[in-house]
Formats: sequence, structure tokens, C-alpha cells
Amino acid sequence: MSSPARPNDYSPPAVVAVWQRRSLAVAIPFSIAAVIGWALAYVHPGYDQFYRSYLVGFTLVLGLGLGSLALLMIYHSTGGNWGTASRRILEAGSRTIWAIAVAFLPILIGVHRLYPWAQAEVVAKDAHLQRIGPAYLNLKLFVLRAVIYFAVWLALSWWLNRQSDRQDHEPVALQKPLRAVSCAGLVVYGFTMTFAAMDWTMSLEPHWASTIWGLLYIAGQGLIAYSLMAIVLSRLVHYEPMRRLVSADQFLDIGKMILAATMLWGWFTLSQWLIIWAGNLPEEISFYLSRTSGGWRQFNFFLVIGQFAVPFFLLLSRGLKSTPRQLATLAVWIIFMRYWDLYWCVMPSFEDHRGHFHYSWQDAVVPIAMLGWWLYLFFGYLKRRPLVAVYDERVNLLLDQHHEF
Repeated sequence: MSSPARPNDYSPPAVVAVWQRRSLAVAIPFSIAAVIGWALAYVHPGYDQFYRSYLVGFTLVLGLGLGSLALLMIYHSTGGNWGTASRRILEAGSRTIWAIAVAFLPILIGVHRLYPWAQAEVVAKDAHLQRIGPAYLNLKLFVLRAVIYFAVWLALSWWLNRQSDRQDHEPVALQKPLRAVSCAGLVVYGFTMTFAAMDWTMSLEPHWASTIWGLLYIAGQGLIAYSLMAIVLSRLVHYEPMRRLVSADQFLDIGKMILAATMLWGWFTLSQWLIIWAGNLPEEISFYLSRTSGGWRQFNFFLVIGQFAVPFFLLLSRGLKSTPRQLATLAVWIIFMRYWDLYWCVMPSFEDHRGHFHYSWQDAVVPIAMLGWWLYLFFGYLKRRPLVAVYDERVNLLLDQHHEF
């Protein structure tokens, strides 16, 4: 068996810093344009497009950060070569959660522009909101729950990354404690993300509820995080040290998991639609009525074909799943479609978008700015540490295999 390598043997290639600079080059100009959109929200009263676009961008980067944390815990709970090579990618993604927590502040600033239950004049005329407000939908509890969500996610990310840092400096066995914390953490993540999805997007329409809403977001976060992992790993495999560590079989495993996440998202989406449509209750069917008229009808076909049918049938190919470039190209498409799915979840909730598809320039500018800053932080964290845990015994198992593309 190969002897443990020195930390420098696993140092990230210089190209990671180049990717970070490119992310910054995207983030700055789009952020300037986003600030202009934010100013318009105050120059023209009632023009709230910035906050709506911001909510879409926030849920997108939240999926990247939390999805990375969830996949990291899945790896520690189950093992697998795919995670040994991708572990530091997932850890870098999970370390951005503090920035996502900071990014939540503009939502708090614009809470009265986004959520009907936060508008006193709306609540005064709505008996339903008056009934549920004191118990759940009010600003104090909304903020308190958000603090709890982020505190839990940050604690999990901090502990898992801290233990991983130890394996860069000493040959310590951590599989059992990492597995124990990750198994419990996945349960906690499931509960907290379910309630967070209810708070931050489902409550845009407080008269409507779905018990599967949180699962849709969890499946989507897994899908986007797997896609990110495939894209980054497909680029790193051209450089040392990943050229020695990653094989086609590992990409095949990642492709299989993207396929599984695609099927899971599709099943949850179909289940929600079938249950609500079959029940045909006025308070439930309103969600789909606002999304199946006007331009939204054609958009639904685009979403189903783009986010489910295209990835599903392409991922049935073993050759595509085993080829880094092809898998990465499909992964980029999946992230693109994930954005449109989040757009579909958020925008028709507002009165002026119901039954009328309308796309603002801010819907593109604001999420791109947020994604640029997230990638800037992500690549910054990725370049700080060796690309694998130096004293992880599973790394030597990868070195003993012959890898060639």
C-alpha cells in the first residue's frame, strides 16, 4: 500500500485561483446592476422586483451551500470512492453557509414587500392570517426560526470541517464520530430545511400549504450540489493531484446519483400535483391555477422537459456518466434548470405574475451576482487546503488504483 503523501502533494492547482478571479469578475458588474435595481425599489414605491429576484437568487445559493453540507454528511454516513475524491469540494461548499446567513439580511429588510402575512393592512382584512399569525406567521417567530436554522447548519458545517482539518496534520481515525454526527445531522437537516422552505417560499401564499414542499427543496438541493461536484471534479481531473486519484468509475457513481436525485425530484413534483389536482379543493388548487394559465402553461412544459426528461434520458447512458466533460455539460444544464424551477416556485406567488408570465432584467442580474459571489467564496475555500484529507486512509486506496482518461 502507498505511504501517506506530504500535504504539498495534494495542494490545489493554480487554476483554482484563476477560477476564483473569474467569479469575482462576474460578481462585481452584476452586483452594480443589482444595486441599481435595489435603488429602484425605493425610488418607485410599490416596485418590489428586486426583492423577488433576490429571493430566487438566495434560494439558488442556499441550495448550493446546504446541498453540499447534506452530501458531505451522506458521504460520512455511507462512504464510497466518489466522496473520498469529492470531499473537499463539498466541504468548501458547506463553509459558505455563514455568507448565506449574511445574505438573508436583505430578505429581512424586504420582508414587508415579499410576504402578505408581514403586511398589517393585509392581515387586518384576512381572518385566516389573523388566526395563524400569533402562532406561527409573524415577524418575531420568522426571525427566531431563521436564527435557529442557520445556527444548526453552521454548527454542523463547522464541526465537520474542523475534524477534516485534523486529518491534514495527524493520522487520526475519525470515521466513527463523523458517521455518528452525520447520521444525526441528516435528520436535523431534513427537519430544519422543511420548515425553512415553508417559511421562505411557501408562506408567499399563506392560504396554500403542501406537506411535500420541503422534500421538493431537499431533492433540488441534492441535485444542484451533485451537479456542482461533477463540474468542479471534471475540471480538476486534468491537474495533479486529482489526475492520480479520480477514475471513470467515480464519475459513473456521481452520474448515477444525479440520476437518482432527478428521479426523486420528479417523483415529489408529480406526487404533489396528483394529490392536489385529485383533491380539487379551492384552497389547494389555487397554487396550480396561477401556474397553468397565460405564459406559465408553456413554461411548465419547458420545466418538465428541461429538468426531468432531458437529464433522465441522457443519464441512462453509461458512457455519458463515465465521461467527465459530457457529465459536466449536463450538470451545467441541470443547475440552469434548477434556477428556472425556483423561479417557478416564487414568481407566480405575486399578484402581478399570476396567470401572466413576466421576466424582468433583475431576475437574471440579481441571481447571477449572488452566484458569482458564492463561487468566489467557494473557490477561495477550495484553494486553502489540500484537495483530499492527507491522512485519510481511504485516499491511499485510491492511489493504489490506476486512473487514466
